[in-house]
Amino acid sequence: MRLSRFFLPTLRETPKEAEIVSHRLMLRAGMVRQESAGIYAWLPLGLRVLRKIEQIVREEQNRAGAIELLMPVIQSADLWRESGRYEAYGKEMLRIEDRHEREMLFGPTNEEMITEIFRAYVRSYKDLPLNLYHIQWKFRDEVRPRFGVMRSREFLMKDAYSFDLDAAGARHSYNQMFVAYLRTFARMGLKAIPMRADTGPIGGDLSHEFIILASTGESEVFCHSDYLNIETPPADVAFDDRGVMQGLFDQWTQRYAATSEMHDASAFEALPEAQRVSARGIEVGHIFYFGTKYSLPMRAVVNGPDGKETPVQMGSYGIGPSRLVAALIEANHDDAGIIWPESVAPFHIGLANLKVGDAATDAACADLYAKLTKAGIDVLYDDRDDRPGAKFATLDLIGLPHQVIVGPKGLADGKIEVKNRRTGAKENLSLDEVINRFTA
Repeated sequence: MRLSRFFLPTLRETPKEAEIVSHRLMLRAGMVRQESAGIYAWLPLGLRVLRKIEQIVREEQNRAGAIELLMPVIQSADLWRESGRYEAYGKEMLRIEDRHEREMLFGPTNEEMITEIFRAYVRSYKDLPLNLYHIQWKFRDEVRPRFGVMRSREFLMKDAYSFDLDAAGARHSYNQMFVAYLRTFARMGLKAIPMRADTGPIGGDLSHEFIILASTGESEVFCHSDYLNIETPPADVAFDDRGVMQGLFDQWTQRYAATSEMHDASAFEALPEAQRVSARGIEVGHIFYFGTKYSLPMRAVVNGPDGKETPVQMGSYGIGPSRLVAALIEANHDDAGIIWPESVAPFHIGLANLKVGDAATDAACADLYAKLTKAGIDVLYDDRDDRPGAKFATLDLIGLPHQVIVGPKGLADGKIEVKNRRTGAKENLSLDEVINRFTA
């Protein structure tokens, strides 16, 4: 993509309303624009990151055996009355009426709707287990939306819902999602620590939040230092093996880890001082097992092996891709701007022509751009007629992993500068060496 043709409305000054790093940098880098309190338009650069995150989430859900569908944003109030949550949910639910005075709502979550879909089609235990997920926009009318997309009213959510015949099967489904979440966050360059959590309005008696440590985190968390070094399960992990899944769950939950709401000070202080980690954390995922909380009142039953109707056991599993964009920035930035992990970067390479109009630099950049793009590499080519300093500042601000700098002085010696955005390391390479570096 040529920057002269791209829509990248960067800002030099930090907006006054932005309180945290991710909000400031997302506005300055032209990733989002606030349209209303807690509601944002996703501009092209931000949308590219969002789609990269969404794809990683999708791939790991599919790997774990979940099946994608898509449910609507607007839901009937009648479904929520069936479960008993319509009045209990509170003012975060935005309630509306259509032109026929039917009571509707903007979906804050989808337990009721997915249960209704399940009961309409599934009759036999032979169709279980089943895990259905979608990636859809949600709306929760936060009393005080803040921190940009970190705590907004409208947000993108991956929510999955498992259905099993019995508690043992449901626990296996829970463990599968637990392991899938570990892999999902690791692929984004994040060390997410699972911590026992309060179930809140979702319900149930088993729940874990996945927390990344960041100095600007919204809450205080406490954990054993071993969590910083446990190896993430590999891509070929045996998701269908109950023993393997339970073993991984046990490995990741046997040490102390708690949010401030679930913190046991005496248990934490019993750890050796060198193994205590007290830090700020950001929640990036939340999973729940709640049994028959929805299947009983909504009559989601199957015929069991004995021919009797049995309410299914359920769980739900959420990841917020839009929130993850901000969390990734909180964990990956410096004074100059964002530092994207390669797996979610909007472009892999930022190519800067330091003297647009110079025949040699124009030709070298055109050659690099054509060959890298043909190799399937996402390149943002800064072909604007602007000062070199402005181009460097833009590339540092938007945080692309690699910068390829083409200037007349270096080119006279047959060299092109390649900079690693994360480490700051620079190399002077020939044009062919640059091509080989990124296409080999």
